Amino acid sequence: MSLALSVLDQSIACAGRGEDDALRDTLDLAQEAEALGYRRFWVSEHHGLPTIVGSAPEILLAAIAARTTRIRIGSAGVMLPHYSAYKVAEQFRVLDALAPGRVDLGVGRAPGTDMRTAQLLNPLARHAAEDFPQQVVDLIRWTRSERHLGAHAHPLAPPQAGFERAPEVWMLGSSDYGAQLAAHLGLPYAFAYFFMDGQGVEQALSLYRQLYKASDRYPAPQATICIWALVADSDEEARHHARSRERWRLDRERGALGPLQHPDDIHFSAEEDTRLQGMRRRAFVGSAETVAGRIEALAHELQLSEIVVNTWAHEPGVRRRSYALLARALGVGAGGTA
Repeated sequence: MSLALSVLDQSIACAGRGEDDALRDTLDLAQEAEALGYRRFWVSEHHGLPTIVGSAPEILLAAIAARTTRIRIGSAGVMLPHYSAYKVAEQFRVLDALAPGRVDLGVGRAPGTDMRTAQLLNPLARHAAEDFPQQVVDLIRWTRSERHLGAHAHPLAPPQAGFERAPEVWMLGSSDYGAQLAAHLGLPYAFAYFFMDGQGVEQALSLYRQLYKASDRYPAPQATICIWALVADSDEEARHHARSRERWRLDRERGALGPLQHPDDIHFSAEEDTRLQGMRRRAFVGSAETVAGRIEALAHELQLSEIVVNTWAHEPGVRRRSYALLARALGVGAGGTA
């Protein structure tokens, strides 16, 4: 079975460049991913962070829709407790009109920010997560152009279009909660493997598959995971560029967040190097041969036919080459995997 690849992009701010450059980099990468044969291009939602600056995925997706023609585009995801499900449905019905039949609507329950910022987004945020399952049910019905709670979410899909003209609603998660809710609602499920270096992935996918209730659009479970990976022409070069994210992870642990630093400007203490050893052993970092082999092994182990890849690098060209090398190594675009 061939392995499809998709992209999760987070619009990463880099030292020495403006935050607006990060959004333009995302648009360029979307076009590159389409040309390379990637199946999907997803963007994330975070707020109040000086590193991850893609705060409005629905707007970014409209720009991506205008610059692509074939690749599926979507959110990974919309943090639904911040918003009205009806308003999100309207936004994604508009996106479906702009990119017919190729829109994914990934939703999550986590705030994607600190609680102070979550309160600014939604003054009722402290209790909104309790309503998340019902919000998802409402969202599904409105995105499918159904009349629900006395209203439609416009623009409606053509009557004959069916499910192909409704955004695919995906459940995102990094715990058993999302897996069980996706199974109960009969939705596709994406596990954020890169959050905790894969911790809990086997149990989450097992629960999802065991508890899955077939739905009209998804008669069988459909799962993927999102990993962080960085590929270069050699293992040594890849490890060098990975230093930017390693520095960010160490700084995040002590509450110091900022733009991604250039790898040439980064120095680790002996203690920090020791702490990074475990992370480096688990990381998907190296030459195309090294990383492709590890991804294929993981996909086989978890019985997955699709993997979503998230890549950070200070230089946009390094990131684009990483995706190109990985696509070539795994035969994306050459064997009908797009």
